Amino acid sequence: MKRIGLLSDTHSYLDPKIFKYFEEVDEIWHAGDIGSMEIIEQLEAFKPLRVVYGNIDGGKLRTEFPLDLRFECEGMQVWMTHIGGYPGRYNRRVRILMQEHAPDLFICGHSHILKVMPDKKHDLLHINPGACGIHGFHKVRTIVRFSIEDAILKDLEVIELGLRGKGGS
Repeated sequence: MKRIGLLSDTHSYLDPKIFKYFEEVDEIWHAGDIGSMEIIEQLEAFKPLRVVYGNIDGGKLRTEFPLDLRFECEGMQVWMTHIGGYPGRYNRRVRILMQEHAPDLFICGHSHILKVMPDKKHDLLHINPGACGIHGFHKVRTIVRFSIEDAILKDLEVIELGLRGKGGS
C-alpha cells in the first residue's frame, strides 16, 4: 500500500501546512504549475516526488519534468498531466491519447477546480486536486490524500488549506 499526497497549481507558493498533512504519505505528486524550482527543492527534501510541468512553468522546470507522466503504482496505471480537462470534456490532445490507452487513474490540474469523478466511458477515476497556491480565481486552496493498494484507490480525503489569500484561513 502507498499513501499519496496530491497537489497542483502552487504558483510559487507552498503552504507550510502541506508538510503536516503530507507527513504520513509515501510520495507526493504535483500536477503542474509549480512556479519555481524552490517548490520542487522543498518537496523533494521532504518526500519522494513525481512532477509534471504546467503552462506557467518555463525554463528549468520544463527541461527537468515531463508534460505527461505515465507510471504504475501498486498495480494501478496512472497518467498525470497538467492540462487535461475532465470526463466528457477532455482537451483534444488528452482525448486522442485516452482512446489509445486509458489509465486507471487520470490526474490533472490547471482549472483550479477540485474534481474527483468517475469516467465510465474509459473506466477510470479522474482527480483534479484543485489549487493550493495563492494565485488564481479559486476561493479555497485544496490538496488531496489517498491510498492505493492492490490497484484500488481508497481512503481519499480532500483537505482545505484555507482561503486563497496568503496564509488565509
